[in-house]
Amino acid sequence: MPQRNSTLAQGVAFFDKQRIIARPGFNRWLVPPAALAIHLCIGMAYGFSVFWLPMSQMVGQACPADDGVWQQLTTTDCDWRISMLGWTYTLFFIFLGCSAALWGQWLEKAGPRKVGMVATCCWCGGLLLAALALYLHQLWLLWLGAGVIGGIGLGLGYISPVSTLLRWFPDKRGMAAGMAIMGFGGGAMVGAPFANALMTFYADGGAPGIWQTLLTLAGIYAVFMLGGTLCYRIPPIGWLPKSWPPPESAGDNAAAQGAIQVHVATACRTRQFWLLWLVLCLNVSAGIGILGMASPMLQEVFAGRLLGLTLSWSQLDAIQLTSIAAIAAGFTGLLSLFNIGGRFFWASLSDYAGRRITFAIIFALGGLLYLLTTLASSSGSVILFVTTLCIIISMYGGGFATIPAYLADIFGTLMVGAIHGRLLTAWSAAGILGPVLVNYLREYQLADGAAPAQVYTNTLYVLAALLVLGFICNLLVRPVSARYAMSEQQLQQAASAYRRDPAMPLAWDADRSSYLWVALSWLIVGLPLLWGVSVTLLQSTRFIL
Repeated sequence: MPQRNSTLAQGVAFFDKQRIIARPGFNRWLVPPAALAIHLCIGMAYGFSVFWLPMSQMVGQACPADDGVWQQLTTTDCDWRISMLGWTYTLFFIFLGCSAALWGQWLEKAGPRKVGMVATCCWCGGLLLAALALYLHQLWLLWLGAGVIGGIGLGLGYISPVSTLLRWFPDKRGMAAGMAIMGFGGGAMVGAPFANALMTFYADGGAPGIWQTLLTLAGIYAVFMLGGTLCYRIPPIGWLPKSWPPPESAGDNAAAQGAIQVHVATACRTRQFWLLWLVLCLNVSAGIGILGMASPMLQEVFAGRLLGLTLSWSQLDAIQLTSIAAIAAGFTGLLSLFNIGGRFFWASLSDYAGRRITFAIIFALGGLLYLLTTLASSSGSVILFVTTLCIIISMYGGGFATIPAYLADIFGTLMVGAIHGRLLTAWSAAGILGPVLVNYLREYQLADGAAPAQVYTNTLYVLAALLVLGFICNLLVRPVSARYAMSEQQLQQAASAYRRDPAMPLAWDADRSSYLWVALSWLIVGLPLLWGVSVTLLQSTRFIL
């Protein structure tokens, strides 16, 4: 019995924070591919729309129009409505924000390996339950499995790599966060075409092979997420890159090098936290609003001009509408590329220009581009329309990637994971505000008799106004007063989780043998990402040509 308890204790210790403190010679460039492995998997949440249409046709008989919510949640005799399936997507991001806020502080205590393991179990377990829900045809189980449990996995998987990367790259915080969060944007680019290929492979007669696809994805994602989780390492307290002398000045990031450390409970009571909450919420609300309506907007505004014809939307026949839908799919792929590229570009730019200046550019340029989009719509310039929206979407992704580094600059890195988790409730709020605002404005104008090509102008003005508000909030952000700094006791308690051998150096050169592992790690995560990019580029090329 004592031996069994000892074995159990060792098993638990394997996930403890102290177990993953890096030793001298560890190469910090092994951490970004581990983070990408996690984010590429959970980023498939963005691509779940590929399942809605086949999920809504599994039975082959429409449900009665007067069926209540409970009947639709439990029925096995008729097809689910796409509007009901879409709630799974909403649940993803509600529970992403809520779980990140609730358990972000646990991340700082438990460490990224333990949190990453729980995220793996929740995300992959949620996909398994979703497969069972499809096999049994129970919508409530789909909501519970993919939406709720999977959403919790999303939140924990999203924040666990970010705080780790910020500690490993104090000299390149924006770039480090951009590398990880780029993976979340790229997850759908890899997962969506792969899921389509799997559904084609598993299709049998009239059965679309969806539950088999989800089972396969759960298994593959489990391997990748487990690999990334086990590769996590954290630097000891006080570690700095050996080749990095802190610069004397780095724009508005200068304070970041000696930033005070703020406890998460204290940070949430500061004006800076809520200003940054609004910065993220307003940027995401505007971006997610345009992202959700970009495809129908392109089709309804330009209609026949996409085919070289002078026909309005109402004058197009079924074949022409199908051709336009294919063009819009290529446009959506192009937006995905800019969404991913913007996460890395804008976050990396913030390392040089500063976070506040970078967000000021994002909001000011974004507001102008929204106004320019109305000009493109009225003038019929497809090229101008596409260019403006691509840049706007790049800044939408860039905001996600830059905000963790902004938080680290303001509140320090000791509890940035917990603070970032609570700030992600802004994403949940924006996920409701943006689409609701856009959809209801569109329906109101259509009901008021506006032509399809004209219903988006007022919406674009409203989204531009949101960015103006974000610009003002960003300008009001100032360094946190020293009175909010953690006490000596709190600092010692937080630092105790990173305890190390006192003889361990706080700067080291990476072992030469580690570069082979770095190359192999980047190859493992880079090949799927490159495949997804190539598929999207091919689709986008058809749109451009």
